[in-house]
Amino acid sequence: MYSFKNDYSEGAHSQILNALIETNLVQEEGYGEDQYSLKAAELLKERMNDADVDIHFLTGGTQTNMTAIAAFLRPYEAAVAAVTGHINVHETGAIEATGHKVLAVPCAKDGKLTPEGIESMLDAHPDEHMVKPKLVYISDTTENGAVYTKSELEAIHAFCKSRKLLLYLDGARLGSALTSKANDLELSDLPQLVDAFYVGGTKNGALLGEALVICNDVLKENFRYMMKQRGAMLAKGRVTGIQFLELFRKNLFFDLAAHANTMAMKLAEAIKEAGYEFLTPPVSNQIFPILPNKLLNELHQQFHFFDWERVDERYSAARLVTSWATKEEAVDAFISSLKETITK
Repeated sequence: MYSFKNDYSEGAHSQILNALIETNLVQEEGYGEDQYSLKAAELLKERMNDADVDIHFLTGGTQTNMTAIAAFLRPYEAAVAAVTGHINVHETGAIEATGHKVLAVPCAKDGKLTPEGIESMLDAHPDEHMVKPKLVYISDTTENGAVYTKSELEAIHAFCKSRKLLLYLDGARLGSALTSKANDLELSDLPQLVDAFYVGGTKNGALLGEALVICNDVLKENFRYMMKQRGAMLAKGRVTGIQFLELFRKNLFFDLAAHANTMAMKLAEAIKEAGYEFLTPPVSNQIFPILPNKLLNELHQQFHFFDWERVDERYSAARLVTSWATKEEAVDAFISSLKETITK
């Protein structure tokens, strides 16, 4: 059965595999000091039009979030996140395990944080008898597939700056966000709008790897010490460096993300034409159609996907995720099965 469960079911794009094979026997320095990692970091800086950011390559999203947030916060400081945020729901208490509480803010179905939501959490933690909210965590796309607009991000940035808060953006699906038709942000905007963020490779064609970008000078010093202590410093750092060099040498990173979005939009359009609505507007490679439970059960016989949220006794929202490697034939097969099941 074909899977629409996630965007990391496949291995890696062939160009990345070929690059790893071609460089396999070249002897290199370890721990991210190899020529490929250094070149990839410089290439990313060029793409961001910012030579002053620090870039570190880590292996996965949870590891990146945990290492970064632990490094950025004092022992008594906490992270503020949407209640649906990845660090609050899907990281097995990784942030809390470092000694930092995650303060979960109620949010709309789209999973976005707002200045008002952040302020409510500040108001609820007024003194030294409670943890001190210090870092605001957002993700683009959000856990529910939404995309932050530039004006929304600017508003959060201005609020954080006014309240002396750090703003950290989880970019596990940043490629999908930046190539969404709902997006008006550029990669080069981010260093001016957040204190740190990461560019996700794992969910966009790489075997593994995330590129953490530290924009705030205050957060840069001694970060590699934290990486080493947290087990995030890969001895064969070339493995991540080579992949990001290949992703950004031309336009592969954005091409792969755009393909994932195109496949998702084709699914979404067919589901709309069938008369069904969505939990959140479909704008990225994660879509959440609200379908009859009976229909979902039928589709589960032919495809893998997650049942995301129960809507009522008869309907539930599913999560369908497309990837850089999703074949259009698989999308067409899902659409055909949907139509056939409806007409039974």
